[in-house]
Amino acid sequence: MAWFGWLVLGLGLCVPARAAPDGATIRAVASFSILGDLVRAVGGPHVAVTTLVGSDSDAHGFSPSPADAKKLAMADIVFVNGLGLEGWLDRLIRASGTRAPVIVASAGVPTIAAVNDHAHTDSGHDHDHAVDPHAWQSVANVRIYVANIRDALAKVDPAHAEAYRAAAEAYTAQLDALDQAVRQAVENIPPENRRIITTHDAFGYFAAAYGVRFIAPQGVSTDSEASPRDVAAIIRQIRREKVPAVFLENISDPRQMAQIAREGGARIGGKVYSDALSGPDGPAATYLDMMRSNLRAFDAALAPG
Repeated sequence: MAWFGWLVLGLGLCVPARAAPDGATIRAVASFSILGDLVRAVGGPHVAVTTLVGSDSDAHGFSPSPADAKKLAMADIVFVNGLGLEGWLDRLIRASGTRAPVIVASAGVPTIAAVNDHAHTDSGHDHDHAVDPHAWQSVANVRIYVANIRDALAKVDPAHAEAYRAAAEAYTAQLDALDQAVRQAVENIPPENRRIITTHDAFGYFAAAYGVRFIAPQGVSTDSEASPRDVAAIIRQIRREKVPAVFLENISDPRQMAQIAREGGARIGGKVYSDALSGPDGPAATYLDMMRSNLRAFDAALAPG
C-alpha cells in the first residue's frame, strides 16, 4: 500500500515509549473483534479497547488504512491472534512506529495443522497449510488467551493487576460453563449427523475438541477461492454421505454455499460466526454469545426433533 512508506517517516520518529501512568486508562488495540471482546472482558473499566477489524468483517483479507496505523501509534498495548491470521499486521505495526508491546494472545495454544477436509475426498490433492489460526473455536484454547491477556495487562498496568486477575478468573468460570454446554449440545446430535458444511475451514479446533466433522470449499483463509473442482467434490460428498445441512458464515458471500446446498440436496442450516462477532444488536455480540449462537444453529439443524 502506497501510504506505508510515508507513514514510517511521519510517525516512526515521533512516537514516545508507552508507560501507563498510575490510574490512567490503558489504551489497547486488538486486531479483530473476537480478540477485542476477550480483552474487554479481562480489562474491564481500566482498559479502553479499539479493534482494527470490526464486527461481521474478515480478518484474512483486511486492508488497513492510515487511521489504523494511528490507532497503533497511540496504543499502550497491542493484542494480536498470531498463527498467521493477520498477514497484514506486521507491516502495519512497523509502519505505525508504535512502541507498545505486541502480545500474541494465542501463545501456548496447542496448534493443529490447517487441512482442508474436502481435499482428501474426491479431488486427491493435498491442501495442507502450516497452522490453522482459528484457535478460539476451542473453548479450552480461549482459557489460554485469557491468561495471556491477564498477564500482559498486569505487566503494562501493575496498579490494576489484581483487578485483571479477578476478571480473568471470573471469565474463565464462564468459559468452563460454556465448554460443558458445547459438549452437552454435541452429545444431543446423533453421531451420523455430526457433519457440517461451512464456507471456509474455520472450525478445525472445534472439530478436534468436540467431535464434529467440518467440510469447507475454502481453506483456512478466505483469501483462497474454492475451485470448481473442489465445489463439485463437496456436492458429491453431500449426496454420498447425506450431509443434512450447510451453514453460512457471517463474513462470507452466501451465494456459493447456496449453490452447494441446492445441488447437494442439503438445507441451509442458518448463519454461524467463525472469524468475527456480530454487531452489538446481533446474536453474537460477544465471544460467549457467538459460541452459544453457533450451538443453537447446529442444534436446530442437526439434532433430532
